[in-house]
Amino acid sequence: MRRRRNDDPSRVTSKRSLWLVMSALMTCLLLSALDQTIVSTALPTIVGDLGGLDHISWVVTAYLLSSTVSVPLFGKISDLYGRKPMLQITIVVFLVGSVCAGLAQNMLQLILARGLQGVGGGGILAMTFTVLGDIMSPRERSRYTGFFTAVFASASVIGPLVGGFFVDNLSWRWVFYVNLPLGVLCMFVVGRYLLVPAPTERRTIDLVGAALLTIGVTSLLLAAAWGGQDHAWGSPLILMLIAGGATVIVVFILFERRHPEPILPLRMFRDRVFTVCVAMAALLSAVLFAAATFLPLYLQVVKEASATSSGLLLVPMMAGVVVGSNACAPIISRTGRYKIFPVIGVAVAIVGIALLTRIDVDTSRATISVGMGILGLGIGTGMPIVTLAVQNTAAPEDMGAATSGVNFFRSLGGAFGVAVFGTIMSTRLTSTLDERFPGTNLIDNDELLSSPERIRALPVEQFDAVADGVASGVSTVFVVALPLIVLAWVLAIVLEDVPLRGEFDVRASMVEGLEEADAHAQ
Repeated sequence: MRRRRNDDPSRVTSKRSLWLVMSALMTCLLLSALDQTIVSTALPTIVGDLGGLDHISWVVTAYLLSSTVSVPLFGKISDLYGRKPMLQITIVVFLVGSVCAGLAQNMLQLILARGLQGVGGGGILAMTFTVLGDIMSPRERSRYTGFFTAVFASASVIGPLVGGFFVDNLSWRWVFYVNLPLGVLCMFVVGRYLLVPAPTERRTIDLVGAALLTIGVTSLLLAAAWGGQDHAWGSPLILMLIAGGATVIVVFILFERRHPEPILPLRMFRDRVFTVCVAMAALLSAVLFAAATFLPLYLQVVKEASATSSGLLLVPMMAGVVVGSNACAPIISRTGRYKIFPVIGVAVAIVGIALLTRIDVDTSRATISVGMGILGLGIGTGMPIVTLAVQNTAAPEDMGAATSGVNFFRSLGGAFGVAVFGTIMSTRLTSTLDERFPGTNLIDNDELLSSPERIRALPVEQFDAVADGVASGVSTVFVVALPLIVLAWVLAIVLEDVPLRGEFDVRASMVEGLEEADAHAQ
């Protein structure tokens, strides 16, 4: 038997290959999550170049919708046809969408390109966590899950900063072109180092189920995004979207119960761990995205910070997520137990939300930073456990569907959260302005949300009214978010603590060099 040495070439190759693959996966995840927010600071410049102000929201919505609905589709297809080709396909689709977005000559072309980009981005989101679940056991995986969660959460803060930098120094088109060199590098690393055996059994793809899920979710998301802002909640269009979306979802559930290869296997919901985790993922994501979306607005309007400065002021929340998501990893890996961390983490997040409910025009930046840091620390401690727990109990044949199911509900929670909280914010702002200036239309809310600079240029009396309205609206957002985060804490308490497996049921994937290294370690 060969003696194991630290300078064993195969061991070095294995470690280098593993970290190359991990880095490529995290870069893919960063690109996918980053493009949800990177265009926010570039939108005024894009509209000035391409026109189409009345369609500006679709630049964001198109990506959000297509990325959300594509997550479960690619997750299930990867169970049938393999991880590596699906990951490579989603990267290619994302890069093609990025090129088309960068070359767009009008708003329609940009919206269509963003939709294509979202399809690839949603697939990347599904594949990165699924591949992570394939190449190591749950117990080993706990060491790395925190890094992935930190990347996903930090993208919401980094996005506006990167977008603002390119707009100020290059062109808004580089917001999309920057994806190309990173995406090509990821393609090379994945193609070279990730080794995946091709599935031997060919099964059908649930195209009808995918179509029903897409139509149903899209209808409900549009209702949440438009209701109370572009259209009244009682308007025929919103009522039709809600009724139609709910009906299609019911038909989808009935259809999935009979299909031999459902896109979202309903049997997974019989697993209490899966059900609790997807609910937690949706709630935590809704709260996190609400904070990342509306705190910059508060800082730019009320505290008169620049777009770049407001992004930098979110660093405490990002740092909290990074610290929280990685601090618990060594303990989980050593003990194989995880339940205590979401219980403690979400409790900490409750404290952070409670502090942020007290925001007003006089709240200091230091107080806001403390609240954001506490919130980020709590969510960072609790969020990684969601994916880890689901992958630990998922059947090998459902690994892709289970992992993408968690990410689907996480994306869905974020999308619905931003839409619903946006309505709450807008309603509270309008109410405040009506009280201060009854019978007048002081300022259009869409203009407010897209151009804080114009708000700062208002006369002092009008600016004070808008600042009060924004502060009140953001405070109300966190007041509504508080019971949601408390519900997530209750779910964390009832989450079953299943010991993490130390071995694979089926090793579907590996990294080049791992088998050789394992053999030398024997």
